[in-house]
Amino acid sequence: MKVESVLNEVIQRDGAIHLTLIDPDSQAPEEAARIAAGAAAGGTDAIMIGGSLGSVGTQLDETVLAIKKCTKLPTILFPSSMAGLSQHADAVFFMSLLNSMNVMYITTHQALGAPIVKRYGLEPIPMAYLIISPGGTVAWIGDAKPIPREKPELAVAYALAAKYLGMRWIYLEAGSGVDEPVPPAMIRSVKEAIGDIKVIVGGGIRDGETAKGCVGAGADAIVTGTAVEEGDVRSKIEEIVRAIKK
Repeated sequence: MKVESVLNEVIQRDGAIHLTLIDPDSQAPEEAARIAAGAAAGGTDAIMIGGSLGSVGTQLDETVLAIKKCTKLPTILFPSSMAGLSQHADAVFFMSLLNSMNVMYITTHQALGAPIVKRYGLEPIPMAYLIISPGGTVAWIGDAKPIPREKPELAVAYALAAKYLGMRWIYLEAGSGVDEPVPPAMIRSVKEAIGDIKVIVGGGIRDGETAKGCVGAGADAIVTGTAVEEGDVRSKIEEIVRAIKK
């Protein structure tokens, strides 16, 4: 079964999914595999692999292979450019950074990467990527104009554009390691506007209570990244998964 279908089935059954994001540039492949195994034991639904810097080449391939050896969960690439593609993964979030000021992150990397996705046989999952203030490193790398936290109507406008362009997922990203997650009011406004399009929320979500608030506002998926790099992976994921599932 295709990865996207599996994720949709879990959302329908459990109300939401949890995704663990692992940056290949943050640790050795063996450590990445240990994190993935802990996340799997904690109940995460899939492993996202990628990062803003350095997640390319041999390090990326070895990380994907190490993760696949220790878990049967779907592996989904989260590339910052076409260089973030690996033939060993199951799928790729084929995304456009809609609020970037640089066309490279809106369509050029996508055009250059599309033939590679086809050649590798990766399952493309079409996704709009929106950076919400403060945005962190990814906002700087992606030359984004972060959407102000107090302006949900701007996020709604971009989300509707993504829906009308045919994208099936929308990722609201506050930025890795930030202090505050995407505001629930913004999540709610976006979800109400786009209906059946799936909403992913990431950045600043470190505990079950925060994750539950995001899902209660309309998020279909929660991403945990920086928190799992700090240790105690299984218990952290268990807390969040318990909070967001039906």
